[in-house]
Amino acid sequence: MEDFFRQRLAQLRIQKGISARDMSLSLGQSESYINKIENGKAFPSMQIFFYICEYFNITPKDFFDAENHNPVILDGLINDMKTLTSNQIACIACMIKELKR
Repeated sequence: MEDFFRQRLAQLRIQKGISARDMSLSLGQSESYINKIENGKAFPSMQIFFYICEYFNITPKDFFDAENHNPVILDGLINDMKTLTSNQIACIACMIKELKR
């Protein structure tokens, strides 16, 4: 589980295009904090874990969903789709099925 956590944190941070130092400082931690987590020298408290999820604008469930490689983008798409009509959503569903072929 710890290996998954470290890898997932690094994956999400890199996707966001932010350095470990900048993320650490944004979370109010020492500049090497995220680097220590990613290198297995530290593990965040539950409170910091929630701050990390908030930082990425994802839920804890999204963080641990290994099959969801782009939770930030997917959550954004879902929020955008909530404003569409049923017909528009059906069209998007068809496009996705075609893309999966």
